[in-house]
Amino acid sequence: MIYDGQNKFTEWRFPKEQDLEDAVQRVRSELFGTSRIYLEIKKQIGKKGVQINIPDAYVLDLSSVKAPKLFVVENELASHDHLRHIAVQILQFSLAFETNPHRVKEVLRLALKADSAAEERVLAYAKANGFENIDYLLEQMVHRKEAFNALVIIDETNDELENILKEKFRFPVELLTLERFRSAKGEVLYKFEPLLGDVDSSDEGSTLPQLDPAELDTIVVPAQEEGFTETFIGENRWHHIRISAAMIPQIKWIATYRVAPLSAITHVAKVAKIQPYKDTGKYELLFEGPPEELKKPIRLIPKSAVKSIQAPRYTAFQRLMNAKDLNEAF
Repeated sequence: MIYDGQNKFTEWRFPKEQDLEDAVQRVRSELFGTSRIYLEIKKQIGKKGVQINIPDAYVLDLSSVKAPKLFVVENELASHDHLRHIAVQILQFSLAFETNPHRVKEVLRLALKADSAAEERVLAYAKANGFENIDYLLEQMVHRKEAFNALVIIDETNDELENILKEKFRFPVELLTLERFRSAKGEVLYKFEPLLGDVDSSDEGSTLPQLDPAELDTIVVPAQEEGFTETFIGENRWHHIRISAAMIPQIKWIATYRVAPLSAITHVAKVAKIQPYKDTGKYELLFEGPPEELKKPIRLIPKSAVKSIQAPRYTAFQRLMNAKDLNEAF
């Protein structure tokens, strides 16, 4: 139940997949953010005689001026079998994408031609960032290294599904949960975490220019003193971290922010491996060697724009090393 002090909102499940897709359209600006474009188009991709499939939609991620990304979307209800349906669908999408990326480009171009507002946004992005035109931009997106990213939007998730999607595929799979609630008056609320919301908020409050998402190679984690001493220092690892799947290939460093009373980033370590942590749907980072202590802690400035770190945040290693305080770290 969700209660706003006057009205009670109870869970209103999606009876059909189409209802979930309608909800995605309704909240898409908040679900995907201002720098991403959701294109709902159901067209075959792949190559006849090899692999044919029909994704539900695509997301053009234009948040980076250096490395725009494409997500192939599967909208699903939790009532469907996790392994037989969702995982198989994602695998088939990847195979169809790899066998005929040119067809994916054609489908995206058709979707943009049918949505003039989206087409204008993509054209403006292409012109502003050195791409000759929309066709050239799409060509670069579907043919670049590690071009395939999957996105599953579902009404309810669990550890089993998260483990399957994180452990069984060699490409990133993002998982978003979209829930719906309704009051007795018929008012509707939606509950979700935005796609790559942790990445979009990585520079909040910074006094320096915004980092391009492609430059983010360091994750800063908050740590209590006991966990810092026993695990970060004692075991050369850190675990139980929620990381966006699309960010994993970029993470090369981890830094620890030791909470109050110290309130400062004090150590960094080179990341050797990122792997799923038990059956939690989260990750464990193993270090190449013992963490290094910074010559000067990067401290929190009281009442400043950057607040105490409560959850993992991303930054660039070079910016972190040059930071005089936490305001310059992100």
